[in-house]
Amino acid sequence: NEPTGLSFNNDGTKMYVNGWRGQDVNEYTLSVGWDLSSTVTFVDATSMGGSDPRDVEWNSDGTKMYIMNRGNDTLYQYQLTTAFDVSTYSYDGDYLDVSSQETAANSISFNADGTRLFVMGESGDDVNEYTLSTAFDVTSTVTFKGSFSVSSQENDPQGLEFNHDGTKMFVVGETGDDVNEYSLTS
Repeated sequence: NEPTGLSFNNDGTKMYVNGWRGQDVNEYTLSVGWDLSSTVTFVDATSMGGSDPRDVEWNSDGTKMYIMNRGNDTLYQYQLTTAFDVSTYSYDGDYLDVSSQETAANSISFNADGTRLFVMGESGDDVNEYTLSTAFDVTSTVTFKGSFSVSSQENDPQGLEFNHDGTKMFVVGETGDDVNEYSLTS
């Protein structure tokens, strides 16, 4: 009930859906990568605890999973002993509090090499950018770089994605019921 986040493994043969009502991450396999019309099989639901999980993301090799928790505007980092297998997660206390920049965080995204983190929320109607001194590590030195407002296109942003090379940013919103595309110069 009430899914709030969606992600895939690298080849699209596994899909993950955050459940707000169940406070969990649901794992599915796809018989054909990236194809929801293929055979989709439920694998496992892993409870994350906390309150109001909004998005799920992965590092590039699937050994770290990230859950954005809107209840306290904190990004939690989990370790996995088997890549992209949510049943093997463990939490070792690693997190990033983003409440200084956003008090209603909905979505997260990393750049391809994990040295930049983007957090989008609806209290600021913006995308907040951070640099990470160690790739995909929210406990490394994390520096807030700035914000980009999407309020003239959407005042209730819910989802954020980038294309592979980072030249396009996409924001989906509840108020406009649309996807807004932005071209990035760097």
